[in-house]
Amino acid sequence: MSVVEQYARAHILTDADLPEEDDGGAIPVVLRYDPDHDPRSVCVGLPGRGRRRVAREWSFSRDLLERGLRAPTGSGEVRVWPCGRVQTVVEFHSPQGCSVVQFETKALIRFLSRTYATAAEPVPH
Repeated sequence: MSVVEQYARAHILTDADLPEEDDGGAIPVVLRYDPDHDPRSVCVGLPGRGRRRVAREWSFSRDLLERGLRAPTGSGEVRVWPCGRVQTVVEFHSPQGCSVVQFETKALIRFLSRTYATAAEPVPH
């Protein structure tokens, strides 16, 4: 099966996670799904500072992301909730602190649709 990798524009709402070149606008965040690694999980990678492409990466349940588009869900390290009709907030907790990222819901729906399409691909003989 193929890996799905998609960049989504997002607003980082926590100061510690802002890239050095941030001008207050949306920045690219990497969304990734690798069904060969774990077909039930997705990854979100926040951009790094300087030359680092990804500073931090979180892996969590694809189902959690999908449920969070409709209603607040999650506990522990990852929480997801709708923010109005067009945005979704994902909150990541780690020993280093909390990272809060706001996405356009359409981008997350498009990503999830691609992951389900990939998971449904037939296995080559």
